[in-house]
Amino acid sequence: MESVVMWLATGLGTGLSPWASGTVGSLLGLPLAWWLLGRARRVQFALVAVLLLAAVPVCHLAAEALGTKDDGRIVLDEIVAFPVTVLGLSAARHPAALAGAFVAYRFFDATKPPPVNMAEAVPGGAGIVLDDSVAAAMSWLVVAAGLILWRRRQAS
Repeated sequence: MESVVMWLATGLGTGLSPWASGTVGSLLGLPLAWWLLGRARRVQFALVAVLLLAAVPVCHLAAEALGTKDDGRIVLDEIVAFPVTVLGLSAARHPAALAGAFVAYRFFDATKPPPVNMAEAVPGGAGIVLDDSVAAAMSWLVVAAGLILWRRRQAS
């Protein structure tokens, strides 16, 4: 059971990357987000909620097994939180928009500005997943604003 938890928590092994494991692991969130964007909004929201909730115990167990609060090898939280960055934004299916969303998400996740750093203080698996979810929500604001500006520019 522990090996399955670690396999999931490390993003099928992507979290074991010797460099930028969070970014490498987050890459698995790209196809997930793209796929979700092809679904109805309520389906997107429901599936993301289920994935985030399911990630909490997996990340918690992995952190306990590794003996640290949020070990860099644990990337499931990044993978399942990334789709929040584009949730409900159908125009984000465009490769440039998805790439911009990825950059925004990695910026907020790596720099951990408030309130991301405050969410990280929540104990256990909830904190591991929550900080990435807050970073994704902040990124969503940037992406949504960027898409509005992009549409306005296209219209003129």
